[in-house]
Amino acid sequence: MNKDLITPDVLAERWNLNPTTLSQWRWNGRGPQYLKLGRRVMYRIQDVEAFEEQQVRRDTSQGFTQQQADQFPQSAQQPLVA
Repeated sequence: MNKDLITPDVLAERWNLNPTTLSQWRWNGRGPQYLKLGRRVMYRIQDVEAFEEQQVRRDTSQGFTQQQADQFPQSAQQPLVA
């Protein structure tokens, strides 16, 4: 296997996530870019690191850029109504 590619299980371990979360992110168009090689899903290290860099925040008051907000489903962007 190419050392520049990692499996979803390796990425899930790196981020302390359940691999199912990564699967859901792929389905919803979130998370880092990935490769689909036949039936196999792989992540390029440079895409993972770029995604991690995009997540860096100075403080909690920093909002999302429009590009980051577009990664979330429309239902998550709707204001809550009490």
